[in-house]
Amino acid sequence: MEPARPALRGLRLHLVTWNVGTASPPPDVTSLLQLNSLGPTMDMYVIGLQEVNSRITNFLSDLAFDDPWSIFFMTVLSPLGYIKLSSVRMQGLLLLIFVKHVHLPFIRDVHTHYTRTGLYGYWGNKGGVTIRMSLYGHTVCFINCHLPAHMENTEQRLDDFEKILEMQFEGENIPSTLDHDILFWFGDLNFRIADYGIHFVRESINNKRYNLLWEKDQLNMAKKKEAFLQEFIEGPLQFKPTYKFDLYSDVYDTREQKSLFWFNEKKRKPAWTDRILWRVKNLCQHASKEGEFSEEEQTISVTLNNYISHMSYGISDHKPVTGTFGLELKPLLTDPLITLNPEGEWSAEHDVLIRYSAVPEFSSSAWDWIGLFKVAFKHVNDYVTYAWVEDDEISSNKDSKQVYMSAAEIPDAGGEFLLCYYSNNLQAIVGISQPFQIQPNRTLIEKDLAQEENSWTQTPDNLQSHIEF
Repeated sequence: MEPARPALRGLRLHLVTWNVGTASPPPDVTSLLQLNSLGPTMDMYVIGLQEVNSRITNFLSDLAFDDPWSIFFMTVLSPLGYIKLSSVRMQGLLLLIFVKHVHLPFIRDVHTHYTRTGLYGYWGNKGGVTIRMSLYGHTVCFINCHLPAHMENTEQRLDDFEKILEMQFEGENIPSTLDHDILFWFGDLNFRIADYGIHFVRESINNKRYNLLWEKDQLNMAKKKEAFLQEFIEGPLQFKPTYKFDLYSDVYDTREQKSLFWFNEKKRKPAWTDRILWRVKNLCQHASKEGEFSEEEQTISVTLNNYISHMSYGISDHKPVTGTFGLELKPLLTDPLITLNPEGEWSAEHDVLIRYSAVPEFSSSAWDWIGLFKVAFKHVNDYVTYAWVEDDEISSNKDSKQVYMSAAEIPDAGGEFLLCYYSNNLQAIVGISQPFQIQPNRTLIEKDLAQEENSWTQTPDNLQSHIEF
């Protein structure tokens, strides 16, 4: 009898690309992230920004601490149960990935990379930033690009993207960019609408006849000619070109631009500069085969659910673009490497125990640790406290181990928390507990309340003096 095949797993991914023009985050991103959507919640958010403020003072402070945009998105998403899985920045280019807690044990081999293409590769104002990972055993790669501007630089844009695709991740057994099962390519790609004059372009947009412009879109034209682009898929451009707008408006570029030579440049022709494309390796390998894919071949698929721009955001001269995707995959990983849970009832009044077990193939390290996190934690270093799995171990048998955590490290106020096992070898969270309650330290709370009451207690004479005053 054949073993049962794992059921397909459906994941919802929301991808954002936005040239923010050095602006600060807006007051609200509910519609951008579809937080008010009536459908199922997202499993993963991928946010690619270009032209994040990279003045030298900002950039140096952002190297030491998270930049304002990262902090902003963490503040929005962490209360909803998302953790910042990874991020990478190269001057104005920033790529952030957030995932729901439940997926953390099945995401491994996360690596980042950046490729400079501006000023002959010596300056990072243009180029690409990349994050790759294994997701339930399937390899996925995300590339956020900012390619050269201006109508005449199509060939330079294509050359730069080819250079970005050729980069190699550090580490063993990591596939090349194009060998990932799924590759997402997005950003301010800066492709323009060729040949047509500005009046025809604007008239077509005003009449919502976007299809009249598609064949002269430089990226669409390049996809027909360039072999390395033909395997990339994009949804239909059923939204207005996203560049160039007056700030805080949905009106295209009304201001004349003063150049270095003291004459006015022409107004910018609207263009779909901000794009999201993807490539599925299996489709590329099997496209030439006759008939439908067999069940064995179809281990992963990508469906675009919507591809839209967001006209209400006006902090820059670009409008953000989002793509919402459904990923269907056969999990190649079905069990976490580590299963862990709190032992008994936890209270801030006494020392506590953690019990965990590992699958046989898991290779632990003396540097592995178990962190105690608030349920709305923002990233892997956002722990309340932690215990070393070897140094703080108090018992062990063939099935499980116990680790000790001191009451002195437990928050007195108690609350809802969870435990995460961090693998130093894998540089990842490989096990996560269900949320659980920690009872507060009643003795300290009662003492604090008593002190508070005493501070407010006043004699009748004191009260009378305050009233007379």
